[in-house]
Amino acid sequence: MIPLKHIHITSNVWLFLRCLSVCECEGETQREDDCADLNNTTWQEYRQQRVKLQVQYLLLTRKNMECARGFSQESLTKTQQPSDFDFSKPTKVIIHGYRAMGSKPSWVKELAKALLRVQDVNVILVDWVYGASFAYNLVVENYKEVAVQISVLINQLQKQGCKLESFHFIGVSLGAHVAGFVGTLFEGRIGRITGLDPAGPMFKGADTFDRLDPSDALFVDAIHTDSDYFGISIPVGHVDFFLNGGKDQTGCARSRFASILISFPVYGYVICDHMRALHVYMSALNGSCPLTGIPCDSYEDFLNGQCVDCGVFKGRCPTIGLSDNSGIAMSPIPKEQKLFLLTTSLPPFCSECCGVFVSGRSRSKVQGYFICTRGQTDTTVYRKVLTHPVALCEIGSIKLKNTGARFYRQGDIHVRSVCVSELPRREEPICVNNIDIHRGAPWSHDFVQVCGMF
Repeated sequence: MIPLKHIHITSNVWLFLRCLSVCECEGETQREDDCADLNNTTWQEYRQQRVKLQVQYLLLTRKNMECARGFSQESLTKTQQPSDFDFSKPTKVIIHGYRAMGSKPSWVKELAKALLRVQDVNVILVDWVYGASFAYNLVVENYKEVAVQISVLINQLQKQGCKLESFHFIGVSLGAHVAGFVGTLFEGRIGRITGLDPAGPMFKGADTFDRLDPSDALFVDAIHTDSDYFGISIPVGHVDFFLNGGKDQTGCARSRFASILISFPVYGYVICDHMRALHVYMSALNGSCPLTGIPCDSYEDFLNGQCVDCGVFKGRCPTIGLSDNSGIAMSPIPKEQKLFLLTTSLPPFCSECCGVFVSGRSRSKVQGYFICTRGQTDTTVYRKVLTHPVALCEIGSIKLKNTGARFYRQGDIHVRSVCVSELPRREEPICVNNIDIHRGAPWSHDFVQVCGMF
C-alpha cells in the first residue's frame, strides 16, 4: 500500500522487520491442523527471485469460518466438487493490495468473517502476496496478470453453474484495481465491485481501461479515506463515499507504532488514513448505525450546508454496506456521484449530522463563524454542517453568542430565524424566529419534547 520510494528504511529497522517475517513463517510451519493461510515472503526471497506471482486462493464459508481451506482451479475439474463451496450461493472475492514488507494482510480473514456473519455466501480470498510485495512500481506491473489468473478461476466457476452477477469483488487499495480489471475482462458483467480506498499512485492519471471505473461491474461503489496520499482522488464508481472529505481521518494525526517506526513516523499516519476505509466498511457490516452519504459537488459545499438531501437519487440516500446498489432503487444508476459524510475516530464511526441555518441582519459572528453579506442587501445567511454524538431529536438546546466584529464594538443584532435540520433532510427543520442577541449575553433556546415531533 505504500511506495518504498517515499520511505527511508535504515538497515537495522529493515533487519528487524525481516526477522519478524521469518519468525512468523517458521511459526506457521508448526501448525498441527490442516487450515490454510495466506503466505508471507521475505526480502531475501524477493532479491533472489525465488518466487513468482503464485496467485493462490482460500475458501471460507459458514461451514468453515474458523478454518480456511485451499481452493484452486484443479479442484473444480474433479468429479466431486469441493465440499464447502456452494455453487447455488453468491460469492464474495476479497483482494488485498500492496504489501510493503512482504507480510500477509492480517485483516483479510476478519473481513471474510464479517461478511459471513451477515450473508450466507462463499468467500474466496485471493493471496498474491508474492507478487504484491516490496517494489511498488513492479507490483503495479503485476496487477493485470493477477486479474487474468483470477478470471480463469471465475470462468471455471461459471462452467459449474455460477452466474457472473452473483460475484461481488471487494478490493483494498491496489486490490480495487485488480478487481476492476477482472471486471474489464468480463465486459462489466460482474455483479458488484467495492473499492476500499483504491490506490492512487500510478493510477490517478490512468485511462479507465487501466483502473477501476463504473463500467467494470453492474454496480461499483468506493470508499475514499486517503485521497491526498495513497488513495485515488477521483470518483471511480457509480457512487463514491468521501469520508471526512476523503482525507485526514479523525484519530490519524500521529502514528501509534512509534516504537517500531522511529525512522519513518509518517508510515503509521498514512496507513491509518488509507486503512480507515476497510475498518469503516467492516463496521458498517455490523449494521449498528447507518453510514449515509449525501451527494454534493465538493466537501466545502457539503460543510457549508449547500447539500441537504438526495434528490439525485430520488430521495433515497446511498449507504455503505451490503445493501443492493447501496440502497439506490432508481434505474439507471447515476455514475461517478460524489457522496460526503462525517465519521468519528472509533467504531462504529457514526456521527449524527445536522445543518444549522441562521438568517438575520448586519455583520456578526455566530458560534465563531463569520456571516457574509449576500448581494446588496443587508440580509446575511449562515449555513454549516455539524456533527453531534446524538440524534437531532435528542438535542436539548441551541446557543448563539454575539461576539461582535474584530475592530469595532457590535451592538445588539436581530436574527430573523435559526433553523436546525437533520441530514439528510427528511422532515421540516426546527426553527426559532425573531431573536435579539445582546452583546456579551449568549442566547439559548431549549427544545422541549423534540423527539415527539418526528
